[in-house]
Amino acid sequence: MVRRFPRSGTGILVCAVMCVVVVCGSRNGLGARESTAPGQGRAGAGKTAVPQGLEGIWDPARYISTDEIKPGMEAYCLTVYKGTAVEKFGVEVLSVVHDFMPGRDAILVRGTDERFIHTGPVAGCSGSPVYIDGRLAGALAMGWQFSKDPLYGVTPIADMLRAGSVANQAGGESLNDGPGLALDFSQPIDFTQIEKKVLSPVSSSHGGFAGVSVLPCPIVVSGMPESVTGDLDELLRPLGFMVVSGAGGGKAADVCDIKPVPGACLAVPLVTGDITIDVVGTVTEVRGDDIYAFGHSFLGYGPVDLPMAMGEIHTVVSSVIRSFKVGTSVNVIGALRADESTAVRGKIGAKARMIPLTVSVSRYNDSRPRKYNCRIADNRMLTPRLLRAVVMSAGLFQGEMPPDNTVSYKGAIETDGAGTIVFDNVSTGEGLNEAVRDTISPLGLLMNNPYRQVRIKSINVDLDIREKDISSAIWSVGLSGSRVKRGDNLDVEIVTESVRAQKQKYNFNFTVPENTPAGTYQLIICGGLEYEDFLRKAVPHRFAPENFDTMVGVINRILAVGRDELHCVLVLPAGGVALEQAELPELPATKAMVLGDSRRANTMQVYPGWIDKSVRTSTIIVDKKIMNVTVEQ
Repeated sequence: MVRRFPRSGTGILVCAVMCVVVVCGSRNGLGARESTAPGQGRAGAGKTAVPQGLEGIWDPARYISTDEIKPGMEAYCLTVYKGTAVEKFGVEVLSVVHDFMPGRDAILVRGTDERFIHTGPVAGCSGSPVYIDGRLAGALAMGWQFSKDPLYGVTPIADMLRAGSVANQAGGESLNDGPGLALDFSQPIDFTQIEKKVLSPVSSSHGGFAGVSVLPCPIVVSGMPESVTGDLDELLRPLGFMVVSGAGGGKAADVCDIKPVPGACLAVPLVTGDITIDVVGTVTEVRGDDIYAFGHSFLGYGPVDLPMAMGEIHTVVSSVIRSFKVGTSVNVIGALRADESTAVRGKIGAKARMIPLTVSVSRYNDSRPRKYNCRIADNRMLTPRLLRAVVMSAGLFQGEMPPDNTVSYKGAIETDGAGTIVFDNVSTGEGLNEAVRDTISPLGLLMNNPYRQVRIKSINVDLDIREKDISSAIWSVGLSGSRVKRGDNLDVEIVTESVRAQKQKYNFNFTVPENTPAGTYQLIICGGLEYEDFLRKAVPHRFAPENFDTMVGVINRILAVGRDELHCVLVLPAGGVALEQAELPELPATKAMVLGDSRRANTMQVYPGWIDKSVRTSTIIVDKKIMNVTVEQ
C-alpha cells in the first residue's frame, strides 16, 4: 500500500518511521533523486551516478547519496558541545523521506549518544556533518520542538554542495548584498512609518506546535541588557534565529587559532567590539577555500557579504522547549558569500565589510561618560536592527530609563555618495525611542533606496540622558491686536509653562504683507513636532522624494526640525504653485492656470503662503494654540 506523507511535521515523522514508501520512476531538477548506475561507488555500497550539477565535485568515496541510505544504518555526526574540540556523536538512520520539501529529500536520524538523548535537538548543531559508512551524508538541519527524542532532519550533502554554484556571487565589491526592504518612496517620507517597516517581521521559518522546522541559529549576545535582548529576539525570530545571552570578554590564547574542519563551530559575528552579537552554527564540509555549513539558509536570499569566523562553545543549555548552544566567535577566517535554502557557503581569506560604530553615553546615574566602539555587519535587512540593539544597549547599560527623562542626542552617518547625514535633537518622556528612530530611519532609507547604492562608512551616536522632564504647554498668547491692516506690524507674546510651574516668555513680530487680501487668517503657535505636521499638510511635496538627491534632502529636512523649537506661523492665502519639487510662490494666476492643465504630466499643487517665526527653547512644547487675525481692507 502506498501512503502519502502529510505536510505537518508530526505526520511526516510517524509515516517515516512506521510506513514503507515505494517511489516509482525518477525525478529531475536540483532536488532530484539520483538514479543507480553500475560501476560507481565503493565496494559494497549502492552504485549511483554523479548528482546533477556536481560534475567534478562529487566523489563517491567521500560522499554517500540518499539512494544508498537505508533505515537502521549506524552513523555518527561531528559537533562541538564544549570548547573547541570536535567530538563524535552516535546516530541511527530512521528513514529517507523523498520530497520532504518540494524537490528535496531529507534523511531522518535519531541520536544514540547519551548527551544527545539528554539535550534533544540543539539549536547551533545546524551543519553538524553526518557520516554513514565513513562517507559524508549531509548535515543536521531540522528538528521538532518539544521532541522527547533527539530527532533530526538531515539535509543531503548533494543539496548543500550546490549552494553558491550560480555565477555572480557576491565578491565583496557589491554593496548591501541581497534584496532590500520594500519601502514606499511614492509617498512622503515619515520616519515613524520607516522605522515600523525597518523593524517589521519579514518572514517566518518556524513550524507550529510540534511542527518540523529548521533548527534556529542561536544569536548569542554579550554586553546587552535583558530588555534589549528580548526586543532583539522579537525582531530576529521571524528570520529564523533565537537570541540568547552569552559570555563576552577576551579569548583565551589556546583558542585564538581554530582551524576550519567538519564539525567545528562556525560563527557569524554580526557585531564585534564592546557589544557583541554572534550567530552560532557548525561547519559541514571544507573543500579548498570553500566552507559549507548550517544545512539550511541564513537569511536565504542568495549573495551575501558577512564575516565568517571560527567559534568556541561555552555550554549547551538543555531545555524541554529548545536546547541551544552558547558560544562566541574567536578568529575571523573569511566571509560568507552564498546564502541558499540548503546551506551557506563561505570563502576562507575573503573579507566582509563591517561598519565602524561608536556610541557615547553620558548618564545621570553614571560617574563617567562611556564610549562603546563596535563594528557592525553591512546588510540591508540586518544593519538597522542591529544598530537599534547596540544604541539601546549602550543607553540602558546603567539601568532602565526613569519615568521623567530627557535625552539629548546627536550623531552622524558618514556615507560614500550621500555626504554625511547629521542630526542633533532632544526628546522628553520618550526614553530612547526618538533617538533610535532618528538614527535607524535615515540609515534604512539610505541602504534600501531604489535610486543608488550607498556605502555606509561610519556611524556615530552621542546620548546625554538626564532624569528630568522638560515638556511644557502654552499658558497664554497675547496679540497687539486681533485686527490689523496691510503693512502693519503684529506683535505676539507667548508664555509657556513647564511641568514644574516655571514660565517662560517669548516675543514675535510680524509685518503683514501689503498684498494680503482682506480676510481672517490663522495664527498657529506650536512646538517642533506640530510644526513638522503643519509642513506635511501644507507642502507635502517637500517630503516626497523623486530621485536620490531629493531623498537626501528630505532626510536632512526632517532631521533639521528641532523638537525644542517654538514656532509662530501666520497662515496667508495661497499665492502660487508647487510643480513637483519646484516652488513658485509668486506665480501669476494666468500662468498657474496653464501649468494646471490636466494634459500636463507634471503634478501641480497650490502653494500656500505663510510667515514663520521660530526660536529655540529649553523645553519641548507639547500642544498648540490657534488664534484668528483679521486683515482689514
